[in-house]
Amino acid sequence: MVLRALERKIEALFEGVFGRAFRTNVQPVELARKLAKEMDDHRTVSVSRVYVPNEYTVYLAPGDREQFQSYEDSLRSELQEYLAEHARREQYALLSTPRVVLETDGDLDVGEFGIATRMVQPDRRPGADAPFADVEPGQTMIYKAKPPQPTEAVSPEELGVESELVTLSWNGTRHEVKQPRIVIGRSRDCDIQLADANVSRRHAELRQEGAAYWIVDLGSTNGMEVNGKRVKRAKLQSGDTITLGSTEVTFTRESEP
Repeated sequence: MVLRALERKIEALFEGVFGRAFRTNVQPVELARKLAKEMDDHRTVSVSRVYVPNEYTVYLAPGDREQFQSYEDSLRSELQEYLAEHARREQYALLSTPRVVLETDGDLDVGEFGIATRMVQPDRRPGADAPFADVEPGQTMIYKAKPPQPTEAVSPEELGVESELVTLSWNGTRHEVKQPRIVIGRSRDCDIQLADANVSRRHAELRQEGAAYWIVDLGSTNGMEVNGKRVKRAKLQSGDTITLGSTEVTFTRESEP
């Protein structure tokens, strides 16, 4: 099986001394399987095709990222090949060949990782890689994130934590968070729609990962701030303020009686 052979190649990148050290951290083959799951969870069904994201950003703890120093380019190549083969097997449509980006996130603990996806229009300048032949040029791809979490978020009850109330508040409006993912933006398709011209159609996403909540920028035009600091991704604490465009959104979590 092609995918299994690719998994063996990814595992082989860290055999020997480096592999033994790495096994206490994030496993490369685990990244491959979670990336494929992320692709599955972000499917968008069109009239005749099923579209999936073509850009995947993997956020790693500093300790995990260091393990990749001598192998990072090879690993990225293998992960991209794995995603391309998974898309072919499932007959998914892509706007371009899959691209994997590795980033360091100091808020993550060793062994934890996050994945953010985007559907990106390919570069159409002369000499740039062309999109897949079966994708019509100029199409606008809109997709809606679906649970479960690619990082396998679990409920507070499964973690042995008290039930809690999680809310997002802005301009006198209060929204109870009851899903693992909440998309925020100007579009009617978003879970939370903000009437703010400075907010992108799909601006940011609130994600539950285990017992933690993260806010992730979805490639917005004007960016995002948390407590006045410009960020692409941040772990949230109760009372944190998220600035999207000119709108301030307050994140709150409290135990229910």
